[in-house]
Amino acid sequence: MVMENELMKVLIIDDEFPARKLLSDYVSKIPNLQLVDVCEDAMSAIVAIQQQPVDLILSDIQMPELSGLDLIRSLNDKPMVIFTTAYSEYAIDSYELEAIDYLLKPISFPRFTQAINKAVERFKMKRQMQQPKSEKDFFMVKADYKLYKIEYSDLLYVEGQSEYVTFHLKDKKVTAYYSLKKLEEELPQNEFVRIHKSYIVAISQIEAIEGNMVSVAGQKLAIGKNYKDALMERLG
Repeated sequence: MVMENELMKVLIIDDEFPARKLLSDYVSKIPNLQLVDVCEDAMSAIVAIQQQPVDLILSDIQMPELSGLDLIRSLNDKPMVIFTTAYSEYAIDSYELEAIDYLLKPISFPRFTQAINKAVERFKMKRQMQQPKSEKDFFMVKADYKLYKIEYSDLLYVEGQSEYVTFHLKDKKVTAYYSLKKLEEELPQNEFVRIHKSYIVAISQIEAIEGNMVSVAGQKLAIGKNYKDALMERLG
């Protein structure tokens, strides 16, 4: 669960009253969730987001004027999002927007809880990584029904695999549900660098660069053409 006194702020968006009521009831049943607003359309949701912090959006997709997908695309600072819809054909679009989950109506409470648990884990990891480096040099990751302590000094590189990432440590590997893009934003930027759409590496663990390959702990990892200039600049 989220740490005490640290509520995850939730915004519901749906143009149908029964759906808004159901989601509101579900949110009220889960500790440490704070429902900050309920909106009937995307335009009013934009106003709500501008007026208060929002950590998680529960959004329908097909709505008047602006769809839930277009709403999320329009946001510069995107909160986490779980899409709630009666249509399965938007699943790929939601994945491209790095949605936490994609819930098909009618939504059962167990399925809703499963999605929220994913959001809670993402929320906790983000909060941990936002702590100043001087205070914390590690973060916690939930995987295989365990909670792993990942120390920055032990992390060699991170490999993205669809909705999951594998943390390659000095003595083991840990695979967890997480977005590589979000991880890139949250890891200390002075210690880690993105080298490929599938890899983030610890700068201190880079042994050599040969052509379009980076050597890290004896492993050769590809450098994406869109990342090489930034990598070389970081290495100075």
